[in-house]
Amino acid sequence: MSANEENAVVPGHQAAAFELRGVSQEFGNGPSHTLALDNVSLTVDYGESLGIVGESGAGKSTMLRLLLALNTPSRGQILWRGEDLSARKRGSLRDFRRDTQMVFQDPRSSLNPRLTIGRIVAEPLKSLGIPGRHDERVAEVLHAVGLDPDIVSRYPGQFSGGQRQRIAIARALAPHPNILVADEPVSALDVSVKAQLVDLLAELKERLGLTLILVSHDIAIVSNLCESTAVLHDGRIAEWGPTDRVLTNPQDSYTRELLAAVPTLPEV
Repeated sequence: MSANEENAVVPGHQAAAFELRGVSQEFGNGPSHTLALDNVSLTVDYGESLGIVGESGAGKSTMLRLLLALNTPSRGQILWRGEDLSARKRGSLRDFRRDTQMVFQDPRSSLNPRLTIGRIVAEPLKSLGIPGRHDERVAEVLHAVGLDPDIVSRYPGQFSGGQRQRIAIARALAPHPNILVADEPVSALDVSVKAQLVDLLAELKERLGLTLILVSHDIAIVSNLCESTAVLHDGRIAEWGPTDRVLTNPQDSYTRELLAAVPTLPEV
């Protein structure tokens, strides 16, 4: 880890970044009852990159909210660094929020159009009470994502979609997280910009030693960024293992169907 990351929350033991133990999530009662996740167990080690894939309604969004401690599971446990997240009081979640940051799907809705870029990127530093020169950290992370730090006085509407997503990534990096959770981070971008953002995420993961959890329907992006892949189907894990193995030699029939549905370019 670089000197610039010396203030990060560093794990003090060998516990996994996340561990899900028999996690289920239910919503509603009677006819409206939904079992969004059903007895899911999964481990994400520090420094690992995990892709979570599946069709709409598979349970990806529900798992994401649980991993971010936005919801509490109906059954089972979610451990962060060996600690039960649901047992932590709201006021004691600051370390977790600093260690785990989120990049949302659409930067148009995740960036406040009324705030300058400088205030947007500095927001987690302020809300988490992180000491130091916030302006210096803002400049540092903007540079890290390939943007000129001089943009701090400008507004999100003055930038392209790809630039706005770089700003969103800079904001997520500002508090020195160890874990970056990304929800379809390039799905709203055109093909050439997608490739640039995928390259950026790969470079940041390698340079900063980030743990990356990527939720995506785009199997090609998962194959480029993630060492392991979990395939969700009807709230259960259909398959989980090294990405190369899952994508080239799937063991589950649903995974094979999912891969078969991926369009391929015609030979020329």
